Amino acid sequence: MQIRAFNYNTLERVHGFEAHSDYVRCIAVHPTQPFVLSSSDDMSIKLWDWDKKWQCSQTFEGHTHYVMQVTFNPKDNNTFASASLDRTIKVWQLGSPQPNYTLEGHEKGVNTIDYYHGGDKPYLISGADDRLVKIWDYQNKNCVQTLSGHAQNISAVSFHPDLPIILTGSEDGTIRIWHANTYRLETTLNYGLERVWAISCMKGSNSIAIGYDEGSVVLKLGREEPAVSMDNSGKIIWAKHSEIQQANLKTVGDAEIKDGERLPLSVKDMGGSEIYPQTIAHSPNGRFVVVCGDGEYIIYTAMALRNKSFGPAQEFVWSPDSSGYAIRESSVSIKLFKNFKEIRSFKPDFGADGIFAGPLLGVKSSNNLSFYDWESLQLIRRIEIQAKGVHWAENGEQLAISTDENYFVLKYDANAVAAFLETKEPVPEDGIEDAFDVVGDVQETVKTGFWIGDCFIYTNSVNRLNYFVGGEIVTVAHLDRILYLLGYIPKDNRIYLADKDLNVTSYLCLLSVLEYQTAVMRRDFQTADRVLPTIPKEQRTRVAQFLEKQGFKSQALAVTADPEHKFELALSLKDLKAVYELAKEAESVQKWKQLGALAMKSSNLQLAEECMFHAADYTGLLLLANCSGNRELMTRLATIADDKQNFNVAFSASWSLGKLENCLEILIKSGRLPEAALFAKTYVPSHVSRVLAIWKEKMGRTNVKAAQALADPAQYPNLFANFEDSLKAEQFYQAERAELVPASSHSQLPKLDDRKLIEEALAAEKDGDFKYDPDALPLQADNIDSLTEGTKSEGGQSSITDHHDRDYVPSSRLPKRMEEVPHDPIKPTATVVRNAPAENHQSSTRNGVLNGGSGASESDEIDQIEEDLNNLDFGGGEGNHDLNSDNENSLI
Repeated sequence: MQIRAFNYNTLERVHGFEAHSDYVRCIAVHPTQPFVLSSSDDMSIKLWDWDKKWQCSQTFEGHTHYVMQVTFNPKDNNTFASASLDRTIKVWQLGSPQPNYTLEGHEKGVNTIDYYHGGDKPYLISGADDRLVKIWDYQNKNCVQTLSGHAQNISAVSFHPDLPIILTGSEDGTIRIWHANTYRLETTLNYGLERVWAISCMKGSNSIAIGYDEGSVVLKLGREEPAVSMDNSGKIIWAKHSEIQQANLKTVGDAEIKDGERLPLSVKDMGGSEIYPQTIAHSPNGRFVVVCGDGEYIIYTAMALRNKSFGPAQEFVWSPDSSGYAIRESSVSIKLFKNFKEIRSFKPDFGADGIFAGPLLGVKSSNNLSFYDWESLQLIRRIEIQAKGVHWAENGEQLAISTDENYFVLKYDANAVAAFLETKEPVPEDGIEDAFDVVGDVQETVKTGFWIGDCFIYTNSVNRLNYFVGGEIVTVAHLDRILYLLGYIPKDNRIYLADKDLNVTSYLCLLSVLEYQTAVMRRDFQTADRVLPTIPKEQRTRVAQFLEKQGFKSQALAVTADPEHKFELALSLKDLKAVYELAKEAESVQKWKQLGALAMKSSNLQLAEECMFHAADYTGLLLLANCSGNRELMTRLATIADDKQNFNVAFSASWSLGKLENCLEILIKSGRLPEAALFAKTYVPSHVSRVLAIWKEKMGRTNVKAAQALADPAQYPNLFANFEDSLKAEQFYQAERAELVPASSHSQLPKLDDRKLIEEALAAEKDGDFKYDPDALPLQADNIDSLTEGTKSEGGQSSITDHHDRDYVPSSRLPKRMEEVPHDPIKPTATVVRNAPAENHQSSTRNGVLNGGSGASESDEIDQIEEDLNNLDFGGGEGNHDLNSDNENSLI
């Protein structure tokens, strides 16, 4: 029968050869040498050397029946054992053709064998068709224990390489787990997959694999969390199997420690424990250490590991003063001890599935968690919760209760409890209601945790190291594997953790930060002010974020070192001065916009104006100038918007100023010549010929006939009735248009739509009050270049960004309101808001904030202005300004 070798990476067969004349039952690979043992139904055992092209180096003969299994001795790789259906177990030596000795005791054929992996016992286990499992001392060559209970042949046995258990499998379909020291049956597993044929354990893991007739199962046994404890001075005690070892963080010295790196600790063996440790815990004062496991506990001195006390216990917890402790003897009984002597015991009403240490003794059952006083065993409070862990703060005022899905932070009111007990009233069935108050509910699973002051530090199910303080969760580190908290050393400012292989790592967590946060939570601001200078600058922003969440925004503004965070805090505090300085430093358009919005809310129009200039917010400036009646601002805005080719804003600003000639020039500059011609005919007919010439010249480039069809009123007066009268009306109204009227008088002025200007001009001419000059030159638009002198960029155009590159000159330093501007009655000046369309008048009353009303926000007003301006579509759409009107009374 053949043996085949495969590459386990590629699954390709690399070699195959004929090994035995009958079925091959088992092969075993040497742990260090290039050897393979094989056993067969031909009653022989063969040794193969793959370095010598799979040459058979030796044959072992001596069994008189099928050889079912062979296995190497892990403590002596030159010896191996074999099991045969001839009812014997033989131990062989490589190089010797004869067995060293034979173990006999089974009444039927032996199917399986395995060596004990530990160094303390020279044991061998075997299973046979007599349904028995025998444990042999291969040095004394005698059977030390027989395990019975299976109903069919034993097909697989195994000593677990790490845990103190024995696993046995049978053709009855069950796996039995036995204690390796007491040989007590711990549990029986049956997965309903018919007969068991193989059991395999991996060293360094709690996982085992089981092979059946109808499938395989992989399961975990025991605890993944290591048995390890650290006292307040940095001394660590842990268990490797039954061996107790000690390490001290002081041995690391002054070497630089990096977050997440394994610490180079020197380990000292302290001796073996009489029981297999499942948990290890220092007493609060660090003098003693308790080892609990195998249903027992042993208390040792922490220095020399001397036995101080022992007894049966499923669980063990220390009392806060280290002189007492409690044990859970069973699921219905709890005992309390003082100075190593039992003082009382009790049976909880709802059973005891677990106990927790702390200022109050915690006892959990299937559906609730009860807290008892250590001295009197008086029930303090019963909470309906399926608790997984209870973690108390050192001061006894706060605790965290974790479940499988989340954890709760509670505050314990000892004064309320004492006050209730003083009343001598009977305690209700669920305890004292005011004993606890819920502070927080966090949807995270706590693996391990402890408190530093008022900060709860914990590891969660997604391998993060966090801490909870004041409702805020701060992530200290993202872990690359599962780690378990050991403790915190204040002088090192580090949190220490260990993995399941007892590799110790640490992460920086400044004590000054934790102390500051704790002081703030306790409202001890004197201590907080004392600690703050010791916090490094790079940690100040984290502290500021904590203060912000606690509602102390002013203090957070003073503490934070992050400009972005400082800006947001100043903005939320409406600190205009601080926001202004930060916006100047950042030179961010977005920040200027945010400050401008805040200034508008605060009715600080001068600051709002400056912010809008820095942010190039033309529509906002248009709104502001209209609402405040600020002629100088409107003039600057018209100039800059025109330079920036923002024609919508430039047109609206010029229209509000009554600068009709400027509006006309904007239409021409934007290429809207038909609209310019109609605008000129409607409002400034003296410019019609000039605009028409420009229009005809441009149209003639593409359509000569269409250009020739355009008629000029100067050449074809017969086509334009009353055109000369409209020229007279324009001159007649120029003097009135030059006068400045206070915006407050707008409601008292006659409506332009109700006036008939041509009739008024003709009547005034007839009465001698007005003389028409047909040779007068049309009024021209303002010289925009001269108005923007000193604000030109290198490219020759005004740039908004230039305003904050130089000292900003607010318009309020000049005459602010239009009614305050002096004017020359001879020279025409810009009109006030009275000449703006109705829409502009209405917009000045939309902003309720500026007019003392409740109104919409300034952002809503800006949106409305933008909508109005967009309706003035220079892309060819119809606008609110009726540029196509041919009404003779539409002249201003």
